Amino acid sequence: MPIIEGGFDINFPQMVTIRQSFVADKIDDIEAAVAAELAKPEIRGQFQAGQSLAVTVGSRGISNIARITKAVIDNLKALGVAPFIVPAMGSHGGANPEGQREVLASYGVTEETMGVPIRAEMDVVLVGHTPDGVEVYVSKPAMEADGIFVVGRVKPHTAFRGKVESGLMKMMVIGLGKHKGATVIHRQGFARFAELIPAAGRVILEKAPILAGLAIVENGYDETMLLQAVHPNDFEAEDARLLTIARENMPRILFDDFDLLIVEEIGKDISGDGMDPNVTGRYIPRHLDVMDHTPRIQKVVVLDLTEETHGNANGLGMADVITRRLFEGINFQYTYANSITSTEIRGAKIPMVMETDHQAIVVGLRTCNGVEPEEAKVVRIKNTLELSTIEISTALLPEAKANPRIEIVGEPKAMEFTTDGRLI
Repeated sequence: MPIIEGGFDINFPQMVTIRQSFVADKIDDIEAAVAAELAKPEIRGQFQAGQSLAVTVGSRGISNIARITKAVIDNLKALGVAPFIVPAMGSHGGANPEGQREVLASYGVTEETMGVPIRAEMDVVLVGHTPDGVEVYVSKPAMEADGIFVVGRVKPHTAFRGKVESGLMKMMVIGLGKHKGATVIHRQGFARFAELIPAAGRVILEKAPILAGLAIVENGYDETMLLQAVHPNDFEAEDARLLTIARENMPRILFDDFDLLIVEEIGKDISGDGMDPNVTGRYIPRHLDVMDHTPRIQKVVVLDLTEETHGNANGLGMADVITRRLFEGINFQYTYANSITSTEIRGAKIPMVMETDHQAIVVGLRTCNGVEPEEAKVVRIKNTLELSTIEISTALLPEAKANPRIEIVGEPKAMEFTTDGRLI
């Protein structure tokens, strides 16, 4: 009995390349910008010659992260400070030192490229409790240093909404908390994060030697738009202020309703949830299900994992159909460690697995209700970070032509596949 009545031979919709426009403000001279921020008197005054200083580097695919980190380290060295790097990534990288070093290396952050040691031990210190009794942990190597310098990107989180979401406060609480600290916080549930992250962050600011931070905001093209050195007294307020800027400038798919989304790759370097739910409209935590998310999509097909995710397929559960090669690329240790730590295990569920891209897309199209495959509204993206140039089906052309932020840059063409079923 065939899997699909009529088989996999269907009429595919014609696809057109379009260009979406976002705010393009960016920083070209990363090194000069970092130097200027660290030279601000309220920041420069935090450091003294001879100090040992832990510099955080996380697991997200932040644009220019190697250049930013190297610039921070070089400027600190010029002040006579002795910096070292602490991987601040909770349970990522398989929740072990080797895996976390591997994640950093994939971004070009190594002891050789940075010129400083990397202290990847998972040991933590209990530094206190939130007002309602939740334990707060910080990396032991970081606590043993004379100071801590927090580097983090500010952006909307993928699993909760609050005045403070991803940023310097979360980098301290989840990142510096390592596996144990991240596990304790996530066990409380994402529904509590809006109040828990600030509360735990205040404990760390009081108990740990936090000397300064560098907040990063990116534009809609995944480029460094803003770098701001922040005094620890201002972490919470600046996280909130910069979150508004980040939300206004984040990329998105400029269509609110369509039938099928084809995502070529997902990974932890793209988003904490593999594919950013702020782009796909599909969120892992159930407490967000009640919200009216956009875009509204009938089916999501995912074709592969990024190399940089090292097999961590967290967020895969938000897809409907995947390919065999993606499935075979999953590192279940990394994926499950991440998912269990977050307590949101539906992000690690396995969708329907088809042998090829061709079969996966056919299933996606054939299971969209109320529309024939060749007439479906389809969007194809590389990943949820790269949304400038994408493809849409001709059914979306009227809407695209009416949007001044969209430029049509190609002619309609058929979907093409290799002889072994890979989408070209």
